[in-house]
Amino acid sequence: MRSEIARVHGIIRPYIRETPVLAASGSDVGLAPFPLTLKLEFLQHSGSFKVRGAFANLLTRPIPPSGVAAASGGNHGAAVAHAAMRLGIAARIFVPTVVSAAKLARIRACGATVVVGGERYADALDASQRYVAESQALPIHAFDQMETLLGQGTVARELDAQVPDAATVVVAVGGGGLIGGVAAWYAGGKTRTVGVEPAAAPTLTEALKAGKPVDAPAGGVAVDSLAPRRVGALMFPIAQQSIDRVLLVGDDEIVRAQQVLWDAFRIVVEPGGAAALAALLAGRYTPSRDEHVVVVLCGGNAER
Repeated sequence: MRSEIARVHGIIRPYIRETPVLAASGSDVGLAPFPLTLKLEFLQHSGSFKVRGAFANLLTRPIPPSGVAAASGGNHGAAVAHAAMRLGIAARIFVPTVVSAAKLARIRACGATVVVGGERYADALDASQRYVAESQALPIHAFDQMETLLGQGTVARELDAQVPDAATVVVAVGGGGLIGGVAAWYAGGKTRTVGVEPAAAPTLTEALKAGKPVDAPAGGVAVDSLAPRRVGALMFPIAQQSIDRVLLVGDDEIVRAQQVLWDAFRIVVEPGGAAALAALLAGRYTPSRDEHVVVVLCGGNAER
């Protein structure tokens, strides 16, 4: 998939930011010294990596007169709304009641029609699918769509050029679009991909145990970004083959990671954006002294 990710990167590049990286050390966050780099993807348009997949869909698929529709916990909706606004496309975004005020405001600011209903992402997805059947709008799936997966993989395409000596890339897991794209880019190479998900939403952990995507609990402090009912079918074979391991972190550990990022770097991210770092801070993953670790801070739509 590397060639396809590179192709999509060329298409969406004029519409996205090449987000910066911040060189640091494990000692900066209270750990033993090791080379640590933070990929500041929360600085992306709409506040998360999701805009990459949104533009990949809107720029490579035919758009019907009725526009596009998307279900989201918040970040994907904001991304699709932003991309649709830039390209002059009508968008209807379905979100559950757990959506944060910050994410809801971002979606509305882009002029998309917003439908709020149901308690979880799965409820919003059901509502969006009914709308698509009635309207013939183009569905833009948050993670289980090849264009979405390829778009999210451009994070790794960028990162590979920015940090060519990365030994390990640590990525938060929700539906699996981001980690699927990252793992596909690094597959077979010298860089390992490690996933982190909330213990309250262990979707990939449960899928790997079962040997296929299965329903899992969907709760926790990152419920609006890392808690779909199950991981995507498209990313699952990639996960089986190319993800080194998947680690679980608790809500209190995620909140602590948010605080550490603020204390050490004056960085504000949402809970889902801090989950990857939480695995290091909690000792779930312990790098060797010379292991260059990259942590992707994937979302910054935090409540003020």
